[in-house]
Amino acid sequence: MTSFKPLVFSGVQPTGNLHLGNYLGAIRKFVDLQESNDCIYCVVDLHAITAQLVHGDLGAQTRSITAAFLASGIDPKKHIVFNQARVPQHAELAWIFNCVARIGWMNRMTQFKDKAGKDRENASLGLLAYPSLMAADILVYRATHVPVGDDQKQHLELTRDIAAKFNNDFSEKIGELGVGVEMQVGDETVNGFFPMTEPLIDGPITRVMSLRDGTKKMSKSDPSDLSRINLTDDADTISKKIKKAKTDPEPLPSDIEGLKGRPEAENLVGIYAALAGTTREQVIADFGGQQFSVFKPALADLAVDKLAPIATEMRKLEADPAYIDSVLRDGGERAGAIAEATMKTVKQIVGLLDN
Repeated sequence: MTSFKPLVFSGVQPTGNLHLGNYLGAIRKFVDLQESNDCIYCVVDLHAITAQLVHGDLGAQTRSITAAFLASGIDPKKHIVFNQARVPQHAELAWIFNCVARIGWMNRMTQFKDKAGKDRENASLGLLAYPSLMAADILVYRATHVPVGDDQKQHLELTRDIAAKFNNDFSEKIGELGVGVEMQVGDETVNGFFPMTEPLIDGPITRVMSLRDGTKKMSKSDPSDLSRINLTDDADTISKKIKKAKTDPEPLPSDIEGLKGRPEAENLVGIYAALAGTTREQVIADFGGQQFSVFKPALADLAVDKLAPIATEMRKLEADPAYIDSVLRDGGERAGAIAEATMKTVKQIVGLLDN
């Protein structure tokens, strides 16, 4: 093998309702990428228990995320859609990566610091090792590209660090088994079994902010439902939330530079651009100088046009849990076959299997 086969992998955690930020930052990218790539999309339920072990409705949440995937246009026959717990090789590779990664690497992860807060000593070991499991999620399929939000970029850099250390530590064995690709690491050429996965972070908006505070990320944990547009919201609710979104008293600027220092205006312009499949510059060209009383109704109409059909389809799919389970079961079987082949080779490389 002279190069890694291109493959896209990404996952979404089943914790609460999906919102506009999840759709624009992840799911819509998943849909677009499947047109020209082989894709594996995962509901990462093992990650969901890192901060909260007891979930009364984890199964229902997993089905809800799957319904959002399918309602948005992901094709589970051409590609693979499954939930993480169906493929035990994720956890198996994560343990090996726990022995590759270094504690110092984990301690630098800003998301752990944010989620653990001041009471770090009472955070679960799983929360600290979360990025190692994320690396295993990606590399058990030897994925070459991962669409991620800007907030996950640091975790993907750690995935690359883990892959690089594994490749470097086992270069000789990888070459002996003939299972790798020659890769340049600094001044050295090594035999690499895992690719240096590339993040896919692009588009007019890489982070969707709250509709009530443009300085904070849109979040399912925000106590105000007006802060976000849920993918399950109907047309009237979507329209109401956008019209109630916080703005400043000035009209939209006549050029893109005028958005600086105006977080709410910048957020709404970015949302419009992302939903319309255009640029922020074009949105300003169309609406610059106009009041929000003109812009908000146009944004509401656009959001309803793009999102309301997804909500309708999600409700239809969620009414048929047996179908969703069949999609996950089929995807798990197909994903498991790939993951098992990877793990067999990893065990040979590490020395856990002789042949």
